Amino acid sequence: MRRFTYVTANTVTDAVKTKATTPNAKYLGGGTNLVDLIRADIEHPDTLIDITRLPLADVEEISTGAVRIGALTRNSHAAAHPLIRTRYPVLTQAILAGASGQLRNMATVGGNLLQRTRCHYFYDTAAPCNKRSPGEGCAALNGGYTRNHAVLGTSRNCIATHPSDMAVALAALDAVVETESAEGNRRIPIEDFHKPPGETPYSETTLGENELITAIELPVLPPARNSRYRKVRDRSSYAFALVSVAAALETENGRITNARLALGGVGTHPWRARTAESVLKGAPATESTFREAAEAELSTATLLPDNAFKAPLAVRTITATLTSLT
Repeated sequence: MRRFTYVTANTVTDAVKTKATTPNAKYLGGGTNLVDLIRADIEHPDTLIDITRLPLADVEEISTGAVRIGALTRNSHAAAHPLIRTRYPVLTQAILAGASGQLRNMATVGGNLLQRTRCHYFYDTAAPCNKRSPGEGCAALNGGYTRNHAVLGTSRNCIATHPSDMAVALAALDAVVETESAEGNRRIPIEDFHKPPGETPYSETTLGENELITAIELPVLPPARNSRYRKVRDRSSYAFALVSVAAALETENGRITNARLALGGVGTHPWRARTAESVLKGAPATESTFREAAEAELSTATLLPDNAFKAPLAVRTITATLTSLT
């Protein structure tokens, strides 16, 4: 049993001040990932800062017409909210595709973004892992089993996938992450929030040391009303994606005027499919166009024998998802 100190923050200012002045402290919201990591002997905080009393659990429309989701909003509440269900159905579907009902009732929106990988070598403390222990090596890349690993955004140090369904939908929606720290407020585009592994796979986001996620803002995005999240997995529930697709599509006179596409299960971080989007823009809204765009996106995939199936599976899933939106 590792001892740690438990403190409660009553204001955002208190929370970030405590974090900034307390060595090796972690924020605790729903705890559905952090507590597991502590139990698995992967995370070793000396202090937990309980932030569940902070007033960050509202979903509201702001003056610009955008929708702001407080970071402590429970996943189940976010998915059920009328503003999300009607304007951003892809986000509701993505949240409902993740985890179980019990976990969604506990997990927070901000914490969802900070999930760490479910790579089995990351959780196996007897196996080398650069993400868990920098410089130790990667068991997956050293002859390991890689069926569930990434094919996009990989590096020589790590090929673990990011597990979040919600973050894939947020990537397609151009969400913005709002934060507060001892240095002030920041707005981080979701595409800049998660970092590819590169040479530092242990550094997973662009958050500062004491920075606290306070909200996620969803911009006004008309194509999002015609959107869908499709998740391919080994079983019908409570399983991580082999391939997932978040897509939004707007057409006029049979041509694509606006397309948003992001992928999960194939990338080391929520993968915005910019190459596919460029192929789709202005093209005929046909199955052959959708397949061409998907193939262009997956053309740079780095495949290993165990996960090579993910590239053609992703092409088929992208094609089917976009076709369904027409």
